[in-house]
Amino acid sequence: MKAILCSRYGGPDDLLLSDLPDPVAGPGEAVVKIEAAGLNFFDTLIIAGKYQTKPAFPFSPAAEFAGAVESIGPGVTALAVGDRVAACTGYGAARERVVVTADKLVKLPPELDADRAAGLIVTYGTSYYALKNRAALRRGETLAVLGASGGVGLAAVELGKLMGARVIACASSADKLAFAREHGADDVINYAAEDLKDALRRLTDGRGADVIYDPVGGPYAEAALRSIAWEGRFLVVGFAAGEIPKLPLNLVLLKSCDLRGVFWGQWTTRDPAGDRANQAELMRWCADGKLSAHVHAVYPLSETAQALKAIAERKVMGKVILRP
Repeated sequence: MKAILCSRYGGPDDLLLSDLPDPVAGPGEAVVKIEAAGLNFFDTLIIAGKYQTKPAFPFSPAAEFAGAVESIGPGVTALAVGDRVAACTGYGAARERVVVTADKLVKLPPELDADRAAGLIVTYGTSYYALKNRAALRRGETLAVLGASGGVGLAAVELGKLMGARVIACASSADKLAFAREHGADDVINYAAEDLKDALRRLTDGRGADVIYDPVGGPYAEAALRSIAWEGRFLVVGFAAGEIPKLPLNLVLLKSCDLRGVFWGQWTTRDPAGDRANQAELMRWCADGKLSAHVHAVYPLSETAQALKAIAERKVMGKVILRP
C-alpha cells in the first residue's frame, strides 16, 4: 500500500511517499481501507517535532479518517466487513489502509459522506468538548470565537449557534469573516484591523463575552481576556499564532473568570465512552445538515506536502482532506 512517511523531523517537503506491506488485523482489531483522511494544524507541528505527541519514526501524519472495514481480527463482534466507519488515531492515517482497535471505530450514518466524516472528528470533537464539557455553554450566552474560519474555529461557530449562543466570529480578514457569517456567526470582528478588546466590549455593550474560544494564542489572548464578562470562561484550545501567551492573573481575579484548558485528545483516552457519545451526536447532526463539516480542498496522497503548506500558511477555511 502507499503511505506518506515522516522519517525525520522537518517540514512538509521532507515527507516521503512510500510503499508498505498491507496491514493485518490482530485480535480485537480491524483493517480499514481509507476513503478520506483529515489534516489539521497540529500535523504541521507533529512532523516538525514540536507537538506533545512524538511518534516513533517512521510514522504517517493525519489523525482522522473515514473508510470501510476490509477485514476484522479474532474477537471483533461489533463490526462486519463493509461497515462504513471513522476514527481518530492521533496520527497514521495518511495511507491507503490502517489497522486500528475496533473499539475506536464509530459507524457512519448512511447519509454522511467520507470527506465530511473524516473532517468532523478532530475539529468538531474538540469544539464540542470545549463548549459542552468544559465551558458548559448555555443558551442565550455570548460566545466569542478567535480564528473563526479555521477548522476548530468554524466548528465552534456552528456548534455555538446550534447550542443557542450568540456568536461573535473573530478573524484576520474580510473574506474569513464573510465565511464565518455564512456559517452562522451573528457578529464579526477583524482583529487585524481593529482592537479586539475594544471591539468585543462594543459588541456586548461593555459586558464582554461569556465564553471565549481561543485556538490562536499569541497577542490576541490577553486582549480577549481583558474583554471577558464577569464570571466568564476562557477556553485555551491551542496556539496557531505560534506564541504561547503569558496571561496576567490579576485579570482572572478582577473578572472572577475561569481559564479552562481544552485537551480533547487526552480526554478521549480518559473518557472514551463520553467521546463516542459526542461523536455519534456530531455525526448525526452533520448527516441531518445541522453542521457543515465544510471541506476547503481535497488533495491526493501524493500532494500531502502542498496540503500541509496551505494549512501552515493559514489559507484554509474549514478542512483539508486527503483521498488515498
